[in-house]
Amino acid sequence: MSTTNSTASAIKLTTKEKIAYSFTDMAGNLLYVTISSYIMYFYTNVFHIPAAGALGAGTILLVARFADAISAVVWGSIVDHTNTKWGQSRPWFLWLCVPFAVTVFIAFTAPSLPDGTPKFWYALITYILAAGAVYTGIQTPITAILPNLTDDPTERNNANSFRMAGGQIGSFSTSSFTIPLVGWFGVHFGGGDKTGFMIVTAIWGIVAIVLLLFSFKNLTEHNYHPELNKPIPLKDSLKAAKGNWPWIILVVAFLIYWIAQSTRNGVSTYYAQYVLNNRDLTSLFNGVQVIGLLGTIAMPIIANKTKNKTLTMIIGLAIGGLGQALMPLAGQNVPLLVVFWTIGVLGAAIAIGMPFGMLADTVDYGEWKTGVHAAGFLTAVGSAFCIQVGSGFGAFLPLEIMGAAGYDANLATQSQAAQDAISFCFIWLPIIVYIIVAVIMLFYRRFEKMEPQIKKELAERHAAAVAAETEA
Repeated sequence: MSTTNSTASAIKLTTKEKIAYSFTDMAGNLLYVTISSYIMYFYTNVFHIPAAGALGAGTILLVARFADAISAVVWGSIVDHTNTKWGQSRPWFLWLCVPFAVTVFIAFTAPSLPDGTPKFWYALITYILAAGAVYTGIQTPITAILPNLTDDPTERNNANSFRMAGGQIGSFSTSSFTIPLVGWFGVHFGGGDKTGFMIVTAIWGIVAIVLLLFSFKNLTEHNYHPELNKPIPLKDSLKAAKGNWPWIILVVAFLIYWIAQSTRNGVSTYYAQYVLNNRDLTSLFNGVQVIGLLGTIAMPIIANKTKNKTLTMIIGLAIGGLGQALMPLAGQNVPLLVVFWTIGVLGAAIAIGMPFGMLADTVDYGEWKTGVHAAGFLTAVGSAFCIQVGSGFGAFLPLEIMGAAGYDANLATQSQAAQDAISFCFIWLPIIVYIIVAVIMLFYRRFEKMEPQIKKELAERHAAAVAAETEA
């Protein structure tokens, strides 16, 4: 199928295409959420790396994420330079699906190495490969392909909703079943959690490969014009970012948001094991995240009805913060905790989904302002870079706070100070982040009001350019 279409604004994506798009994030989250939710626990309790300190797990996750952030810029430029018969972003689903699965599997192996420097460097290098270099190579085209699928605003919102729903299912699958499966395989095949993590990540990897191959086969970049979108030098990509205030605002807000997202995912295992005294409750807490599908479904409905994406995101942050704030009232009452946690999940699903769709609009703004359509670079920094750096701080801060409070993975029962630190990171740190993000997003609205004018002028420019290219 052709990757170009001069009437892209009229393109309505088929249900199969939307499902294929949902599978990209389903595969991405199946592996990435496994990393973000369990790698801290794996390092401290399986690979026996200390939580804090120069050679601790917190240092690994922070240093790796800054290295990963650099890869986001590189991948953005790579995608902008990609020009194949399959399109610009789509071929990367084919090329990277196997490396993605393999590197995540390697990251969750625990070879017999001496404590200290050898373990530190093994963990750091394998983590950078899995969660950084390769994952960023998958995440960048997942986001960059959206403006190339269609430039119809409603279709973008709907496609993004499918994507986020797929991501929720991927997140639910690994969040609900990883820990129980790790325990089951560890008992039945021997080797405990060490063996269990290897088998489970291998299974998730195979599923992710199948999903990404389906996406590659069934997606078409209707709005990609090779004759107009020539390979972009990095300096021109930077030009599209300079003065692109809606993009800058979104990047800052989304980066900070991922501190909360990473903290909620990563600390849940510690909270269940040491505060609620039942590690298996991790699967219950994380499994409830599938209810976030309701928030994902509501997201485009609210955005399309209100014509206000900024307000939609702030509504999500408010609901998420409310759910978090109610949790201390539940005490040890697990059913009530789950109810309050579910409220938080619904809000987070709305809040986390909006920026991915809004990034496509900032690509339009950059092209309108500078003439440079840097979809790869702008979406790579706006998604993968933000996820990597934000998640790095979201892993580093809790581990440092827990370490300072006396957390010791060798103790079956933690001190009251350590339990309080775990509770603070799990419940209150996300609330603080939500408030900061909401304030930042208030500055985005003035640019959102310009979008109809921008899309109209870009459509006129594209039509004129295609006509000139045809005449030539």
